[in-house]
Amino acid sequence: MTPETLYFNDDGSIPNSKLPLLLYRNAFAERNEEGVAWLEKTFAANGWTNSWRNGVYDFHHYHSTTYEVLGVYQASALLHLGGEGGEKVEVQAGDVIVIPAGVGHKNLRSEGLSIVGAYPEGRDWDLNKGESGERPRVDQTIAALPVPATDPLFGKERGLIKIWK
Repeated sequence: MTPETLYFNDDGSIPNSKLPLLLYRNAFAERNEEGVAWLEKTFAANGWTNSWRNGVYDFHHYHSTTYEVLGVYQASALLHLGGEGGEKVEVQAGDVIVIPAGVGHKNLRSEGLSIVGAYPEGRDWDLNKGESGERPRVDQTIAALPVPATDPLFGKERGLIKIWK
């Protein structure tokens, strides 16, 4: 399974990343509670923990302290990725999104969207909105982050460990 790779440039408020966002389409078949169990088990087995269940905020935001994975296990959504100058992308149940630190994401439209989110090595996350005063602190935090040692779906075999090297 080869992910779609989406690149986003710094737009002045959202730093984005030189690393591509990875979008695995139809990465898993399980839905609803079976999907939750599969995602949590798979992510944890590959070192992505501190998981949660919910949706995606309806405002542009990004994390400077960690990378993030989102596994969609129910419904679909139109996400705005990369900030105002980014790209609008439809995602649906079965999709997995690996978001580099600094990459903006926002929910534009969804009904019943349910996802499992997690972070490499269970890192804690912060919430930045592209507001004045966030930078250059967040740029320094992002630059100091190590690239995750594993892909949330494939561990050390493939995925981000090969694409982000």
